[in-house]
Amino acid sequence: MTQNQKEVRTRIAPSPTGYDLHVGSVAVALMNYAWAKKHSGKFIVRIEDTDRKRVVKGAETRILKTLKLIGLSADESPLVGGPFGPYRQSERLEIYHHYAQILIKKNFAYYCICAPERLDKIRKEQLSKKKPPRYDRHCLINQETVTKKIKTGIPYVIRLKVPSNQEIFINDLVRGRIVFKSDDLDDQILIKSDGFPTYHLAVVVDDHLMKINYVIRGEEWLSSTPKHIILYQAFSWSLPFFAHVPLLRNPDRSKLSKRNNPVWVSFYLQQGIIPEALLNYLSLMGWSHPSGKEIFSLEEYVSVFDLRDIQKTAPVFDPVKLEWMSGEYIRKLSSNQIKSMILDFFKNYQNKNLPEPLIEKTIPLIKERIKKLSDYGDYCQFFFSRPKEYELDLSDKKELLKKIFHELKSISDWKSEIISRKMTELAKSNQLNTGEIFMILRVLITGKKVSPPISESLVILGKEESLKRIEACGIS
Repeated sequence: MTQNQKEVRTRIAPSPTGYDLHVGSVAVALMNYAWAKKHSGKFIVRIEDTDRKRVVKGAETRILKTLKLIGLSADESPLVGGPFGPYRQSERLEIYHHYAQILIKKNFAYYCICAPERLDKIRKEQLSKKKPPRYDRHCLINQETVTKKIKTGIPYVIRLKVPSNQEIFINDLVRGRIVFKSDDLDDQILIKSDGFPTYHLAVVVDDHLMKINYVIRGEEWLSSTPKHIILYQAFSWSLPFFAHVPLLRNPDRSKLSKRNNPVWVSFYLQQGIIPEALLNYLSLMGWSHPSGKEIFSLEEYVSVFDLRDIQKTAPVFDPVKLEWMSGEYIRKLSSNQIKSMILDFFKNYQNKNLPEPLIEKTIPLIKERIKKLSDYGDYCQFFFSRPKEYELDLSDKKELLKKIFHELKSISDWKSEIISRKMTELAKSNQLNTGEIFMILRVLITGKKVSPPISESLVILGKEESLKRIEACGIS
C-alpha cells in the first residue's frame, strides 16, 4: 500500500550530534522543501535526538537558526509547533514505548537481555567464520525466562523480529525497484536499554503519525529501508513514497567528511557566503536545471524541481565553485544592499561596527572583486587602520619613495585620474615600469600587493592620510 493523501508532506530530521547542519543535509532539505512547496504541501523539521550520548550541547539551536538564516522555513517544527507535535523525539518516548508494545503483542518484536560481552563474543565468532554478524535470537526462544528476569530490574532492549524467507520490495523514486531478502537482515534493536528508541522505530512511528508521505533522504539509509517497511507492514500502515538521493563528494571523489573538510553550513555563512547563493549551489547537488541554468532563485527551483530528475551519481561539492557563485550573487546586488550586508556581517560575525559612510565609498572599488563578505575585510582593512607589515621590502627604494611622496604632495586637485597621471609620468621620467611604481605605492598605502584600485583608494583615504602613511616609512 502507498499513502495517496492529497497534501504532500515532507520532512527533514537532523540529529544534533554535530556542531551544526551539514551541507549535505541542506541539499536534501532543499529537495524536501521544493517538493512540498511545488505541490502546496507542508515541509516539516523534526529533531532526532534519541542518541543521547552523542548529542552536542547547543547543536539543535544552531541547526534551527541556520535553517532560518538560509531561508528554509518549516511549516511545522520545534520552533513553530504544529498539529502533530512534539517535534523533538526526546519528548515522544511514551509514544515509542506504546508502539513497541503493540509490536510485541503482534509477535513482531521481543525482549532481549543479552549482555554486551555475549553479543561481542557472538559477533567475533561469526566474523571468524566469515559470516555477517547477526543476533542469534537466543532471547527470542527464551522469552518466558527473559520476561521474568526483566521484572527483577535487569536491563533489556526490544528487538524487531524480522520475518523469515521474505522478499522486500522498494519502489524507489530515484533508484527504481530494489529487492531485499529478509534473511539478510538482523533483528534490529528498536528500544535501547536507556529507554530511548533507535532511529528505525522512531522514524517509522513519527513519519506515520506526522502523515509524512514522501521520505526523501540520503542513500546511506537505503539499506535500512527494508527494516522500516517491515515495521510499516507490522503496524498495517500505508507506505510513504521513498526517494534515496546520492551523497555529496569532495572534488577528488572522496567522502565529504566533517573530519577532513569544512562541512557545517555555519562555516560558510561565517565566511560571508551569500545564503541565497549557498542554497542555489546546493540545489545543483544531484539535480540539474531543465534549462541548464546555474543561477536561479529558490522560487524558480521550486517551480521546476522534479524528483524524477534527481541523478544517481554522487555530486561533487566544490567550495571554489560555491565562492564563485556567491560572487555572482554579490555583483547582482545594488551598492546599498552590499553595504547593508557588509555592515550586518561584520557586526554579527566579527563583532565590529564599521563606519557606514566609509563602507559606502569603498563599495564601487570591491563589488567586482569579492566573492564572499569576509573578502571585504581582506581587501579593505587598510581603510580602517594603517598597515603594520609590508609584503614588499622597501628598504632599498628610499630615493624612489621620496619622489613618490613629493609628486603626491604637489597635487592640489586630489583626484584619481590626476594621481594616476602623476605616477605614470614619474615612472617614465625615471625609466621605470609603470606597474612597478603602482606596486610600490600600493604596498606603501595598504601593506599588500593586492588591493582595490590604488588611485581611487588614495582619494577615499584623502591626501593628508595618504602622505602620512608614506612618511611612516621614513620618507620626508
